[in-house]
Amino acid sequence: MPEDAPAAGSSSRYDDLYADWQRDPHGWWLRAAAGIDWDQPPTRAFDPDSGPYGRWFPDGRLNTCGNALDRHVAAGRGAQPAIIHDSPVTGTVATLTYAQLLHRVERLAGALAARGLRAGDRVVIYLPMVPDAAVAMLACARLGAVHSVVFGGFAAPELAARIADAQPRLILAASCGIEGGRVVPYKPLLDAALAQSPHQPEACLILQRPQLAATLLPGRDEDWLAAEAAAAPHPCVSVAATDPLYILYTSGTTGKPKGVVRDNGGHAVALHRSMSLIYGLRAGEVMFTASDVGWVVGHSYIVYAPLLAGCTSVLFEGKPVGTPDAGTFWRTCAQHGVHVMFTAPTALRAIKKEDPGGRLLAGHDLSALRALFLAGERCDPDTASWAAELLGRPVVDHWWQTETGWPITANFREAGLFPQPPGSGGKPSPGYAVVALDETGTELPPGGNGALAIRLPLPPGCAPTLWQDEPRFRAAYLSRFPGYYETGDAGRVDASGLVWVMGRTDDIINTAGHRLSTGAMEEVLASHPAVAECAVVGRHDPVKGQVPLGLVVLKSGATPDEATLAAELVALVRERIGPVAAFREARVVNRLPKTRSGKILRATLRRIADGEDYPVPPTIDDPQTLEEIAAVLHAGTG
Repeated sequence: MPEDAPAAGSSSRYDDLYADWQRDPHGWWLRAAAGIDWDQPPTRAFDPDSGPYGRWFPDGRLNTCGNALDRHVAAGRGAQPAIIHDSPVTGTVATLTYAQLLHRVERLAGALAARGLRAGDRVVIYLPMVPDAAVAMLACARLGAVHSVVFGGFAAPELAARIADAQPRLILAASCGIEGGRVVPYKPLLDAALAQSPHQPEACLILQRPQLAATLLPGRDEDWLAAEAAAAPHPCVSVAATDPLYILYTSGTTGKPKGVVRDNGGHAVALHRSMSLIYGLRAGEVMFTASDVGWVVGHSYIVYAPLLAGCTSVLFEGKPVGTPDAGTFWRTCAQHGVHVMFTAPTALRAIKKEDPGGRLLAGHDLSALRALFLAGERCDPDTASWAAELLGRPVVDHWWQTETGWPITANFREAGLFPQPPGSGGKPSPGYAVVALDETGTELPPGGNGALAIRLPLPPGCAPTLWQDEPRFRAAYLSRFPGYYETGDAGRVDASGLVWVMGRTDDIINTAGHRLSTGAMEEVLASHPAVAECAVVGRHDPVKGQVPLGLVVLKSGATPDEATLAAELVALVRERIGPVAAFREARVVNRLPKTRSGKILRATLRRIADGEDYPVPPTIDDPQTLEEIAAVLHAGTG
């Protein structure tokens, strides 16, 4: 049995750990803050009178970049790898030690300062998965400037909206990215975005990748690496703990993107503490987070948390399948001696679909790997069990959001793992008091399904507000349930304290007066041996209001008769959930529409199922999937 896999009936120290926080929340976080180097250590943990729900470490001062780089070099870790860039799409692997990364960051900071960048100014970063993305983020942090990373290759109108809102003084971008085997020019997208934006930056620094050189606009565009090489190194600028570190935009429903703000102090403390608390990692150990720097997972666990903890971070430029095959994650873990891996359930489902028997794992030495963590969406129990059996390692599904910046619930390697049933998101991290509420805002008893919420205040590391839009922050998260942060997720907290996230609150469908979780039905469909992944959405019904519709993707090599499969799936749901689910329709599709971060676009699927017009979401990975789904659902209905 792996060293930290929980034995049946084993005890974890989790309860003691959580109780320590409950007894003295402010003292707990001040002790955690001792893991960070401060220019001016905080004397108070929390100011309840600032911001929408209070602010953490209000009198502290620090620099996040200094904590991520300078202090480790000063402590003798300069020769240790900080970032390993593993790029199967270019066939290259490159390592930056802590000393080399600091050398680049302090010079890019010097180049940015020479172009007028000061603390509080904004910088938009538009890059693929290259080490320069981390260099850019850390150089901004070094100066106290506020970075806003936009997913590389994002469409021009979306990039323009973010530029208009953040009003960056400078933009850092690449000439191109690589999606699979295809070179995607970024510079024309940036040029188009700037043509649409009412705000113009003073300068753009362009990283010229060897795959495609971009044409530079005289007077605005400069060669990034040349500017960096010519610059003098710049020291860290001390900032207040409550000063913003970055803005990360999420797509809003009103058309204007929501700019989630992260502050410097709470972010550094929470992320540093989480590395040992949750992931069980110490300085010098290796973390491989298969995500993108354009998402919160990439911000937190590719760049900031591993470096704050003195770990080595694998920055992967590729896909879970197709670069070159479904064994690429296992090859990466073996080649770099990865201790903890973190990815999204959708990546595992893609691997399971292509290689359900785990044939491509053979020959890869994963002896260093201690645990696999999953987040981004709820993982169906079948996929979690498949991965645990294949790897012989604990598989930890944990739950968090862009707004929280680090896990709300998890399992905790520092305390010894407690038994975690597949489908559960674990138990609350110290700092989070998670409850399920009914529609009136009353806390439900254990096991009651409702809206998952967090008692205020949120812990350090969570968003204190939205960029220049506090009223929207209050309206989106705090107004519906006074005294709580509304997560927008639905689920339950059971008698043992485990939190079960069953989907977004708008993934609850109302069938003849019964509120049903689509997540529970997806769990049943995914357990069928022919199904690789699935989605259940509510389809309009004139009698019952909504009825569930199942869309399933088959495993490679599975060729069941579709009518027979549909009948088997209907019977499974009836058996495990009951006739009340009114589940009567399952359709086979080649693939499901997803965002670039792997989330299934359920709201768009609902519109297609109901025959409504649907906008193509700007975050979609491949718009063609929507047409494919529409063709399947509406074949024979006209």
